Amino acid sequence: MKLGVFTVLFSNLSFEEMLDYVKDAGLDSIEIGTGGYPGNAHCPLDELLESEEKRKEYKEKVESRGLTISSFSCHGNPISPDKAFAEECQETFKKTVRLANLLNVPVVNTFSGAAGDHEGAKYPNWPVAPWPNDYGDVLKWQWEEKLIPYWKEAGAFAKEHGVKVGLELHGGFLVHTPYTLLKLREETCDAIGANLDPSHLWWQGIDPVAAIKILGKADAIHHFHAKDTFIDQDNVNMYGLTDMQPYGEIQTRAWNFRSVGLGHSSQEWINMMSALRTYGYDFVVSIEHEDPLMSIDEGFKCAVDNLQKVLLREQPTDMWWV
Repeated sequence: MKLGVFTVLFSNLSFEEMLDYVKDAGLDSIEIGTGGYPGNAHCPLDELLESEEKRKEYKEKVESRGLTISSFSCHGNPISPDKAFAEECQETFKKTVRLANLLNVPVVNTFSGAAGDHEGAKYPNWPVAPWPNDYGDVLKWQWEEKLIPYWKEAGAFAKEHGVKVGLELHGGFLVHTPYTLLKLREETCDAIGANLDPSHLWWQGIDPVAAIKILGKADAIHHFHAKDTFIDQDNVNMYGLTDMQPYGEIQTRAWNFRSVGLGHSSQEWINMMSALRTYGYDFVVSIEHEDPLMSIDEGFKCAVDNLQKVLLREQPTDMWWV
């Protein structure tokens, strides 16, 4: 496995400054935002698509530092009822896939999206209960009329360009569990897989190791985010796991994102790394830092230190003992 970072964390740095910082931290790889919610501070998408020379320069800056690009990320909502935003997300996704193909980047990460509750809706709707029956009707319409048709086309586009799609299993979007990921994959194509982030599984009550086993058996893990979550049971008792308080309400929130190892033990992270290798994922573990209690530098270094202790870098040897 290799250790990487989602570089939107360092959007205040220039591309070269970011690369030097990552290299000096001992990392192997970078995940770069190309637009959507993460922005594109380190990737002038249109400029790179238009110029082969600029693509060569861009790639050389990465590779000369001994780094690779694990993925491009354009997290957005391509089926948003806000048609202008949906079209922007769709266009950014296609451009990102094309650039990934040109630069031999294997994965593009994004969200599945969330539709409204009818064709004239103004805002996304995320049904989380089957009753009253209206919610089930909304969910069925969203999947049949919006989610599946879009990802059939988008998945085929990615596959034609030799690129895998890593959908982040994130609450608020229609694909947020192993089941919903596999359901969409079955309805579309095998270019669709997971950008598996345990932080979003924990607050939904999903065991990340179990999710790795489920998705790994289906060869459906395309990328992995390293981020932790602290569950505060006292606050869960008050607000539940679907806590809608702003992220800034740290004292009372049911859960908060933490840097790696500060929400769950190193043993649990060891178990995840072992499960990833056991079930076929031996690619990049990409740090995403959104810890509200720590600075960028401190949170990043904490994640690096804790992951360096548990990452399985070398390939296993032959079983000399049998």
